[in-house]
Amino acid sequence: MTIAHGPSFPAARPRRLRRADWVRRLARETKLGVDDLIFAVVVHDGPEKEIQVQSMPGAPRLSLDRLAQAGEEAQSLGVPMIAVFPQIDPTLKDRQGGEALNPEGLVPRAVKALKAAAPNVGVMVDIALDPFTDHGHDGVINDAGVVLNDETLDRLVDQALMLAAAGADVVAPSDMMDGRVGAIRAALERALWPDVAIMSYAAKYASAFYGPYRDAIGSSAALKGDKKTYQMDPGNTDEALREAALDIAEGADMLLVKPGMPYLDIVHRVKESFGLPTFAFQVSGEYAMIRAAAQNGWLDEDRAVIESLTAFRRAGADGVISYFALHAARLLGR
Repeated sequence: MTIAHGPSFPAARPRRLRRADWVRRLARETKLGVDDLIFAVVVHDGPEKEIQVQSMPGAPRLSLDRLAQAGEEAQSLGVPMIAVFPQIDPTLKDRQGGEALNPEGLVPRAVKALKAAAPNVGVMVDIALDPFTDHGHDGVINDAGVVLNDETLDRLVDQALMLAAAGADVVAPSDMMDGRVGAIRAALERALWPDVAIMSYAAKYASAFYGPYRDAIGSSAALKGDKKTYQMDPGNTDEALREAALDIAEGADMLLVKPGMPYLDIVHRVKESFGLPTFAFQVSGEYAMIRAAAQNGWLDEDRAVIESLTAFRRAGADGVISYFALHAARLLGR
């Protein structure tokens, strides 16, 4: 059947700007680049170069030597920063998370190894107690199992100072204790480390998507109860803006939303409301879903990785913390 077309039907043809790769690239509104990536990695203190984590296939725990090699690769690929998370010997864990304050512990040694191997790559460290406590919570608890806010702040401040002394470029309080950004900023200024930046986990939700990460750092079996009394309720959005505003007032340089993909609306609201550098964390559960689906042949992993990371940028994120960061950087460099 022949369709009669008038001279102005249709006047607008959006497909003109989709017909070839060159024009799609020219018209693309959101561009993902290597500069937008932060590599999340779990480090361990054992002799094995890599230890596979069943729930995070392809994202093993790395030894310090392998971490240094990853740093060198990140530097060669142009990835700006690495975020380090520790899996320590369970015998070092205690009720107060004392190992978090050990200047010879795993994290400060990891920071020093990265700075030596890849001096042009920034190093970000988590400020929280959960990898170091025998109960798996992010803070000090009392006999009733209640996480104590103000008592935790003292330990977080000491942890931040110790890691700044080790050479960390960015400290990232992920604990969601009230007032922790202000306490850490004041302590860094007093200690004459004004250039150490704070990336605040401003909106960290009590999410089901952290499960594989807890496997990776060895806290899942130890965790007693849940974290709903200090991490945010997944149903709340205005609260995220209040949290971000408080952290900015207390001296945060950058803001982070965690998890990522299920909270793109939060990323957008935070960036639109404050304009501060805003990041998203593509967390372990998001990583595991993409990787497992790809291993089962249910989706194209490379396309899914780039598409998901682009979605963060489209929502307003200035960058993304991801276990896929080095893989994505290789894909973007093709």
